[in-house]
Amino acid sequence: MAGIKELRLRIKSIGNIKQITRAMEMVATTKLRRFQDRAIASRPYAEEIAGLIGRLAGGLGEELGDRVLFNEGEGDKVLCLIISSDRGLCGAYNANLFRKLESWMGEQTDAIEFFAIGKKAEAYLDSSDYTIAKSVTEPPLEQIDYRNAAVIAAQLVRAFETGEYKSVWIMGTDFVSMARYVPRASQFLPIEASALGAGDDKADGDVILEPSAGEIFDALVPRYLETQIYNLTLESLTSEYASRRFAMKNATEAANDMQAVLKGVYNRKRQEGITTELLDIVGGAAAVAS
Repeated sequence: MAGIKELRLRIKSIGNIKQITRAMEMVATTKLRRFQDRAIASRPYAEEIAGLIGRLAGGLGEELGDRVLFNEGEGDKVLCLIISSDRGLCGAYNANLFRKLESWMGEQTDAIEFFAIGKKAEAYLDSSDYTIAKSVTEPPLEQIDYRNAAVIAAQLVRAFETGEYKSVWIMGTDFVSMARYVPRASQFLPIEASALGAGDDKADGDVILEPSAGEIFDALVPRYLETQIYNLTLESLTSEYASRRFAMKNATEAANDMQAVLKGVYNRKRQEGITTELLDIVGGAAAVAS
């Protein structure tokens, strides 16, 4: 059993840890609100551009087959973009993502190469001896804006257009609520017309498009792909901070519970020490009196 001095030091140490976890919880809450607002604000744009692309694709019909990005690549490999966090202390966020990754890999029959965003993804892939075609650590995930997302999307498109890869997938975490964030793997290239709703809601034949529907479609496809990458980074960041906030909240509560238990032990041992001293005094006084 620990002594009174050691218990006092442990109680103080846990108190210091509790202050750190509470501060980290507050920081995570602030950043969560910021990224959540951005993620929610970007969703309508993403839905509208996907809907517009789908309507134009429905109007183009068989012409989609002439476009490289709508046809399976000639390569025998798959490229996967995976977005993780740069730091730890975010609960099971990265573990769930990597579990989803392993499950997805089990469904693939082709060789897989990775495009990693986030230091945790890079470390995991490296430790598992997976092939990393490219890794992005600068700028940090928190600082990736639409321009950076556009650059990443263009790199994925160029890699696919070389014919080296059969398909390109993207994997990140969708933010559903403060307590629910779901890892997701989806095909990025080739673009599946069915996923756009092509043919379900064709553009009105009486609408006159200038320039042509094909030109507008070709101009919008890069924006659509850039938006997919940008939204996935925002959703992943929001999920990361929601998970970190929850983890730090649990750590603070655990520190409170641990501190309460140690204080109870400390008070009992202190009382036992006082009682022992009193008994010694009474016993000594009785011996002197006799």
